[in-house]
Amino acid sequence: MWHKIMVIADWFGEMRERYNLIRQFNQSAKQTFIKGEAPTLLEAKITKGDSAFRHEFSKFRGGGFRIKALSGSALKNSEMMEIGKIIIDNEELTRKLIALGWDTLEVHAEGGKKGLKWALKKHAKFGGYLN
Repeated sequence: MWHKIMVIADWFGEMRERYNLIRQFNQSAKQTFIKGEAPTLLEAKITKGDSAFRHEFSKFRGGGFRIKALSGSALKNSEMMEIGKIIIDNEELTRKLIALGWDTLEVHAEGGKKGLKWALKKHAKFGGYLN
């Protein structure tokens, strides 16, 4: 019985870490926008993700890390690609997202229908030797 309680406590601890990461991202994005250092306000949230990108640590019905760009106008694919590349080119952040159960990075424009997505596991450099 105690083991089940510990498992539930661990699960909630991990969920808290996921929500903290989302909250920190949103606070940083907001401050960067307010200071004029970024032309677009970004907002992150948890989504279902893409089942084709699932991995062993994916969260059921919560594997998507979506960044929505609130730019005032439709973003071009190249602009969404640039936002996504900033995330996936950061190997430590990509590994953290995977460790916390995300499998899909999504970048969407304001309307939410137009967007791009990446399988995080393809950008974490698994296997081989660590530097």
